[in-house]
Amino acid sequence: METGNETLSTEFILLGLFPGMRHPGLLVSLVFLIYTMAITGNITLILLIWADPHLHTSMYFLLSQLSLIDLAFISSIVPKMLVNFFSGKRKISLIGCGTQIFFTLTLGIAECLLLTFMSYDRYVAICNPLKYPIIISHQVSQKMAIGSWVGGTLASLAHTAYAMHFPLCGTRELHHFFCEVKAILKLSCEDISAYEKGVLVTSIVVVLLPLSFILTSYTLIFLQVLQINSREGKSKALATCSSHLTVVIFFYGPAMLIYMRPGSSHTPILNQGLFMFDTILTPMLNPLIYSLRNREVVGSMKKVLRKCPIQNRCPCFSY
Repeated sequence: METGNETLSTEFILLGLFPGMRHPGLLVSLVFLIYTMAITGNITLILLIWADPHLHTSMYFLLSQLSLIDLAFISSIVPKMLVNFFSGKRKISLIGCGTQIFFTLTLGIAECLLLTFMSYDRYVAICNPLKYPIIISHQVSQKMAIGSWVGGTLASLAHTAYAMHFPLCGTRELHHFFCEVKAILKLSCEDISAYEKGVLVTSIVVVLLPLSFILTSYTLIFLQVLQINSREGKSKALATCSSHLTVVIFFYGPAMLIYMRPGSSHTPILNQGLFMFDTILTPMLNPLIYSLRNREVVGSMKKVLRKCPIQNRCPCFSY
């Protein structure tokens, strides 16, 4: 039912991931596999950090928070997408859409902030190691985690409430696999240029400024590493940073292309590809990156695997 140009429907239609492709079942199966790997990898990493006393440090506490964010991030998108595909119903309610926008924005912004705090943690660990336990105490790392969650929640709440108040016109088909702010705003009956400027400002605050801080931290880290005489010392210092830097590149690269490109360069297919990398692939890759490139995590995993056959019971995290 419509009044003038404004639709009164309370549901949206999600057209899905790359609508029109010949074999969508193969892509959905791949997404399900990625989701399973992401859930397994992040839960395993969280349990390892919780169970192994050697990993009870500020760095690994922040890493466990990153895994928790990734776990919630991918779970806020993929299950609904899979249900829609297998049920054949691609609808999502207005409340469901607003809820999905809120959670994805909250988790995305929280991850931006947390990655920034983690870069500061690495900077202090390498450039000021003697004062590291004092500067990055357990209480400080807890405040970093809380600040990431609270900052993401407040920014997301403001954007979600403002974006969802715009009246929408015509059909409510979203060329996306989940409810996303820019996809919703394309259906608006009103001029949204002022709001788009607000989105750009927010992107600068939560994407560009944190990224600048991260790059500054790593510039100072590399300058410090160059002053280390032993090759082993340099390798060890770089090893503690390489995993985090890789995660930063994977997360911030697509995020900057999504939110900081000119509006004329936005296409549904390109946007979906970038969102798929940021919201689905990255949560799967993060625990793999930290596990494969971190000796302490690998050592903890080997220790757990050695104890499992002996104890022959589950869970295998008894110390």
